[in-house]
Amino acid sequence: MQRMDYGAAAPEAYKKFIEIYMYHTKCGLNKTLLDMVYLRVSQINGCSYCVDQHWTDAKNAGADLRKLNSIVTWRKTTFFTDQERAALNWAEAVTKLEHQQVSDADYEESRKYFSEKELADLTFAIANMNAMNRFAIAFKKYPPA
Repeated sequence: MQRMDYGAAAPEAYKKFIEIYMYHTKCGLNKTLLDMVYLRVSQINGCSYCVDQHWTDAKNAGADLRKLNSIVTWRKTTFFTDQERAALNWAEAVTKLEHQQVSDADYEESRKYFSEKELADLTFAIANMNAMNRFAIAFKKYPPA
């Protein structure tokens, strides 16, 4: 059972997170790519609500179900594009922050496929999803049955 409705408890703060989320729907990044990134970040963080939400959003937007079902194993498949692979790698690096850093190699690989603006937008999207995962996990927000 959900501990609290954090959006209702702090509506102005919640609104700001949603504004960032909505910005990304029109920033120029591919929606399916963003949904895959949101899904991977949510898988890493173990956020059941967000995994369900973003898998459903991506499916409803026409994403390749084979890719969605394989995001957790994207490194071991051959059917993701180079840009998708770069985005998923960047999402993992920014979410996990191994040794409290993101490597130069990960950055350089991402820059091959994204402009500075695109990479900044992608990183804001990743950071926002990490925060949203933490709210959902902390307050026990689960997907509907």
